[in-house]
Amino acid sequence: MILDILAWILAAIPAVLLAVLGIELLLGVLTSDRRAPAAAGSHPRAAILMPAHNEAGGIAQTLARLRPALDEHIRLVVIADNCSDETARIARAALPEALVIERHDSSQRGKGHALAFGREALRADPPDCVVVLDADCEISPGDLRLLIEAAAASGRPVQSCYLLRSRAEDRPMTQISNFAFLIKNLIRQRGATAIGAPAILGGTGMAFPWGLIAQAPLATSHLVEDLVLGIDYARKGQAPLYLGQARTWSAAASQQDTLTQRTRWEHGYIQTALRHGLPLALGSLARGRLSLAWFGLSLMVPPLALLMALSLAVLVATALLALLGASAAPALLLLGLLALVALLLVLAWLRDGREMVSAATLARIPVYILWKIPVYLRLVKKRETEWVRTKRAGEE
Repeated sequence: MILDILAWILAAIPAVLLAVLGIELLLGVLTSDRRAPAAAGSHPRAAILMPAHNEAGGIAQTLARLRPALDEHIRLVVIADNCSDETARIARAALPEALVIERHDSSQRGKGHALAFGREALRADPPDCVVVLDADCEISPGDLRLLIEAAAASGRPVQSCYLLRSRAEDRPMTQISNFAFLIKNLIRQRGATAIGAPAILGGTGMAFPWGLIAQAPLATSHLVEDLVLGIDYARKGQAPLYLGQARTWSAAASQQDTLTQRTRWEHGYIQTALRHGLPLALGSLARGRLSLAWFGLSLMVPPLALLMALSLAVLVATALLALLGASAAPALLLLGLLALVALLLVLAWLRDGREMVSAATLARIPVYILWKIPVYLRLVKKRETEWVRTKRAGEE
């Protein structure tokens, strides 16, 4: 009896998290992206805020790709933030019609402070909505307009589908990391949207009506300031929307820099989820706000590699308890949920991921899980607490 209780206690949390993930994966595979709300023929005035820290190597290319999208309705503000290179000068030369402003305050580092600084430059002539786009990202003119019109029409924050581009020369672990990014930002966002849950803000390729962003607490050094902002909006009844039709792209970092990037983001995500996920789920359930309750549950699902590693460890533990006389049901439940999630991941790859990662590379997911273990060990021993810029492709 005691062994049975212990087995069920061990299996309960990973089983719930696997079930939440499985439901989002299933709906994400079976449904299509919803159409953006129409803006009734209007042309909202928008400003793009582009924080840029030491982006001299790529800012000109980014602005060249963005130039066709700029017109009398869409303007660009580049915030050269604590730069020690020629980012500001190169940006002004590459796109003279853009407003390039410089911020120098080494005591307040991070994208949140840069965005707050850029927002102040807009107050004299505020736009209808603000788009946040990182300096290493690209979005097509058509997708940018969809994003702007969706924010203006809905009066809510809108997150585009933010993906990483795989290249032929990318190492296997980078390709699998890109696929995990697709699962989080495309498949799961699409599935959560089908349920009616808020979108998770991804930090770039997102648009906000001016009335929402004007007083938002942007000036923070939080590792995942966008995630916290989205939770705050959802609690206030201004839940972010997911716009899968609009795609924002960024080039993947090198294999080592990918690990550094994921360490920073995942540490911030896990800390935020532990603080907000369960209270949000339970509080919203008590008030009958089911979509917000699901949002809280979804936040509690850890990064894919960590969830699979923990679930496999608990599966082994419950199987050993079964050998000692406990019920085999907890182990069988976990085994079934793991098999279901694995099947859904394959279906997600068949639908949306084949151009990103090959089947042979995908088969190395067990190696990827082992590769990520140092990230989670650092969460216990030396968690990331400060923002660090990720090296761009080709940088030393």
